[in-house]
Amino acid sequence: MNEQEKMKDLQRLIGYKFKNENLLYEALSHSSFANENKKTRRSNERLEFLGDSVLSIAVSDYIFKHFTHIPEGELTKLRASLVCENALFEFSKRIKLGEHIFLGKGEEMTGGRERPSIVSDAFEAVIAAIYLDGGMEKAREYVLSFIPKDITPAGGKAFHDYKTELQEVIQRNPEEKIEYFLKGESGPDHDKHFDVQVLLNGMVIGEGSGKSKKNAEQAAAREALRLMGLE
Repeated sequence: MNEQEKMKDLQRLIGYKFKNENLLYEALSHSSFANENKKTRRSNERLEFLGDSVLSIAVSDYIFKHFTHIPEGELTKLRASLVCENALFEFSKRIKLGEHIFLGKGEEMTGGRERPSIVSDAFEAVIAAIYLDGGMEKAREYVLSFIPKDITPAGGKAFHDYKTELQEVIQRNPEEKIEYFLKGESGPDHDKHFDVQVLLNGMVIGEGSGKSKKNAEQAAAREALRLMGLE
């Protein structure tokens, strides 16, 4: 499919018709594609930034209203499981989003359409595009169409969020401080590799690697929990 065909097909799959298709075009444009078309295109990174916030508001509002008797900590855990990279990647599969992203040649050749970081970022960018094109209610409808109807607080961890779990453990002692440090990154733009450390009061308690910073942070948090005997 060419670019116009991809946009038309995706609008059919998501059930939303854009008034301004330029927004959708930008949402589907990965940085590798934008770099090859610098004069006419920009990447979806700015839309991803906005989409992350719209997603969080929509999900937070939904679980706040539907789970009125669970405490803040459980709400946080449930939200985190629904907005993490793994969850967004799974949601994206339902609309075949990876097939519709515009990639540069290098990213295309190295399997970018199946890379969770790229696809989940595009998912957030599409949310922002819908928000800018149709308003918050349209964006909310779109986001909530992916939320499982039978979700429960206990079952909300289908996508394990080790960072939130570690944070909950550390918060039992209010004086403790946890932070993530990017130890290094390597590889070309289309195949980056990130190494992250998680620190407790300045001391390394776990390390992890991944194809995105988010995945590396999750891996570091998981190792920290494992070393604590909690995973």
